[in-house]
Amino acid sequence: MTELDLLLDLHLDGDRQGPGTQKDTLRALYLSALDERSDLYIADIGCGTGGSTLVLAEELDAKIVAVDFLQPFLDKLHEDAAKKGLTDKVETLCASMDALPFEENCFDAIWSEGAIYNLGFDTGLKTFRPFLKPGGILAASELTWLTDARPAELDTHWNQHYPDIATAGEKILQIERNGFTLLGYFVLPPSSWFDTYYRPLQARYKAFLDRHDHSDLAKAVVQENEDEIALYEAYQDYVSYGFYIMKKTGA
Repeated sequence: MTELDLLLDLHLDGDRQGPGTQKDTLRALYLSALDERSDLYIADIGCGTGGSTLVLAEELDAKIVAVDFLQPFLDKLHEDAAKKGLTDKVETLCASMDALPFEENCFDAIWSEGAIYNLGFDTGLKTFRPFLKPGGILAASELTWLTDARPAELDTHWNQHYPDIATAGEKILQIERNGFTLLGYFVLPPSSWFDTYYRPLQARYKAFLDRHDHSDLAKAVVQENEDEIALYEAYQDYVSYGFYIMKKTGA
């Protein structure tokens, strides 16, 4: 079993595969004003098991294409959508973010919580923009520095793991350079990391390790997650996810 297989198994039962809550999705939705429109066509890219997808489906008059490259996540999303009676509003698509099979100018909105980093923020903006109709909405949460200076340990860690990390000011410049106008921005609070992501993740460790006979690789996966959690607990004043809500300008 590969590390990816283990990560998939560890995260499959989670409502969220990264920081973010229903409250955060609803706040971004309010800033987007999508709830004032009808008959929308939306893509939720990097949806995981659908924590944000299901909120959008419940709140909007919309057809939503939920995209992820891991089919088991999509299967879980389909099951949960069925339980909520939302299968007529949600369809799933197994695809990579860098090879999306969509036509240009087809979506009223693209949603991407905690996933655009897979492409890099700037590349993600460039990749998603052509799929939006003129005036279309892009809402994305992205790892963001909260201060201009950080402790060396934190700076080194994130610059190694995600070189595209930057301050909100730098992210907003990227947004404007890529043909968008910022409609709103907010920072995810620590509760968005702990309540629906880190603490539920930690609660799944024991069963996960038991399923994999406490193998060295399974223990290494748990330790890597614990190291990340400890780093965030120590330095949460310096880094978080910023939620950026923007509107496509021009054609």
